[in-house]
Amino acid sequence: MTSARELVAPDLFNRLAERVMKDEGHDRDHSERIVDQALVFLKACADNPGAALGPSTAVDAGWHAFLLHTRDYASFCARVAGRFIHHEPTDGDSSRAGTLHRTITAVRATGYEVDESMWALAAVADCADEGNCSASGKDGDENKDTRIPK
Repeated sequence: MTSARELVAPDLFNRLAERVMKDEGHDRDHSERIVDQALVFLKACADNPGAALGPSTAVDAGWHAFLLHTRDYASFCARVAGRFIHHEPTDGDSSRAGTLHRTITAVRATGYEVDESMWALAAVADCADEGNCSASGKDGDENKDTRIPK
């Protein structure tokens, strides 16, 4: 299997890993693993519009780093998904295990290497005041009906 880092240019991958290192305090190897799995996650989102996939905490850190590089992120989304993959914080999804299971299944189906340690159930992302993060589908609001209030 191949690494998802091939989905972006090497210089962009390095910038993303450096951002994760700076923002999260991880070493280079761990930061690169985070970015790689964020790219696998985004590929899974691209392949499954409207599926309400959600990242683990570790993977979400890589997604956040990529979002800060807006032009590169928009270009990636257009090239890989044919649309912008929105980051949608949700309000405390009580079906986290179901979201993670659905996401892991989609991530494995991409054909890219999956770092299982980045996808542990305990690592499901908490985002936006302890909400959960998910990726939107083609219209940008497909997840609104899957959000469960705290």
